[in-house]
Amino acid sequence: MWDFIAERHRQILYDGFQHVYLVVLAVVAATVIAVLLAMLVTKVPRLGGVTNMLSAIGLTIPGFALVGLLMPATGIGSTTAFICVCFYAVLPILRNAVVGLQGVEPVLLESARGMGMGEAAVMARVRLPLAWPVILAGIRVSLQMSMGIAAIAAYVLGPGLGSYIFSGLAQIGGKNALNYALVGTLGVVVLALILDLLLVLVGRVTIPKGIRV
Repeated sequence: MWDFIAERHRQILYDGFQHVYLVVLAVVAATVIAVLLAMLVTKVPRLGGVTNMLSAIGLTIPGFALVGLLMPATGIGSTTAFICVCFYAVLPILRNAVVGLQGVEPVLLESARGMGMGEAAVMARVRLPLAWPVILAGIRVSLQMSMGIAAIAAYVLGPGLGSYIFSGLAQIGGKNALNYALVGTLGVVVLALILDLLLVLVGRVTIPKGIRV
């Protein structure tokens, strides 16, 4: 296996970078979408039930099924992979963002309004900072899940390490079948752990000590 990696280390590193780039880009887009939707739900509480239902349904859709649904519209390649990863990435962040924003103590909100803050200021300076630990927890879950979904997206020639897994499965019984599968699988796991560690550090920097768990 080490010879296999040594011969292909540059390509493996490049594909690993592509995998991380796809996931990070999708999760950033998903975070923006999820937080905006959560802010809307906070303004219109009756949408909360609908949001939870859609999130639950979305998580039951198999990755391969979603890829198959997207292919006729977006074709094969990075666009389909990005949409697929972003779709799944939104769901856990949206749930946590709704819980976090709705969980802010009403007393704190009334105090902020009493100080003359408008609704936009209350959202930006009170709700979002206090909800951030919960939102970040959702982002961590989303990131881990997205690393696996991005591997599945290699089925439509999406970038990343998933192609190694599919190559290994296609060559079962061949000389390098196991090497391909292990490099793809272990690569995804290692990168997922590194990204999660980075998010833990982000939390240490961005979450005030007073509300840190």
